Amino acid sequence: MKRYLPYIIAGLLALLPLAGLSSYVMHILILVIMWAVIGMAWNLLSGYCGQVSFGHAAFFGTGAYTAGMLYSKLGISGWWGIPLSVIVVSVFALVIGYICLRLRGPFFALATLSMGVILRITAENMVDFTGGDLGIMIRERSWVEKTWYYYIILAIAVGTFLAVKQVMESKLGYYFVAIREDQDAAESLGINTTLYKTIALVLSAVLTGFAGAFYTNYMGYIDPKVVFALHDISIVTIMVVMVGGVATYWGPGVGAIIMVLLAEVIRSIPTLGTAHQTFFGILLIVIIIFLPNGIVGDFAKLKRMLGMAKT
Repeated sequence: MKRYLPYIIAGLLALLPLAGLSSYVMHILILVIMWAVIGMAWNLLSGYCGQVSFGHAAFFGTGAYTAGMLYSKLGISGWWGIPLSVIVVSVFALVIGYICLRLRGPFFALATLSMGVILRITAENMVDFTGGDLGIMIRERSWVEKTWYYYIILAIAVGTFLAVKQVMESKLGYYFVAIREDQDAAESLGINTTLYKTIALVLSAVLTGFAGAFYTNYMGYIDPKVVFALHDISIVTIMVVMVGGVATYWGPGVGAIIMVLLAEVIRSIPTLGTAHQTFFGILLIVIIIFLPNGIVGDFAKLKRMLGMAKT
């Protein structure tokens, strides 16, 4: 049954638009699936390979600007930014990897954080090239309804899930886990840790770039402060995976559901306004204390806790 579970869930998700959902509900579903994609991408590098990144906004923003600049500079449909982002984001990832993968632990995390900030500042100041703070607007929207946007991001999510699962069940995945557990021991066994960390980084970056390119086409507008945002992209990505479950297949999806719905509920309360980040912090503290492996990782423990609460 577990073997076919991803296909069953994908089939059920594909049927949801047929239920006549409102535009707002479709928007929430699209955001949930998009964040699940970003979470799965981050999980591949940081959860499975152990290279904790605070700079995934760099890859998200690069993918977003790839799509946006195709439209604004060349007059080409922004949807071509999704396949083209494979090349563009890979190049950026290799450059970032060459600089950052020399470092370990918190030093690597801080280095990736700085890369995201550098790209944001660069995009803000290259006004003739990126539009600066004015950003890029796609005036010709592909569809008014959200159904096709939903199916596109769903296809990206299914592809991302299957790609991550395939990688982690291959020899490559064993190398990633070996590096995460003990990089020195992995090197002593003859594993080229720099090579495999670079592979993990590029794969994670490309998948994140897909989400960024989709975001440009879906929202129709981007600017550096949105797509390169540390708190709204990089930090939320980490929280999505931490809440759902690090190094689990389903954790990013569960975390995305919780984080997106929580943000929408809080924003709908006038007195709280934009205080959703405060609640995110409180939720993360609670998760770390009681469910350090996330909801999926500590699901058995969560069931025991709920059982005790009932009694």
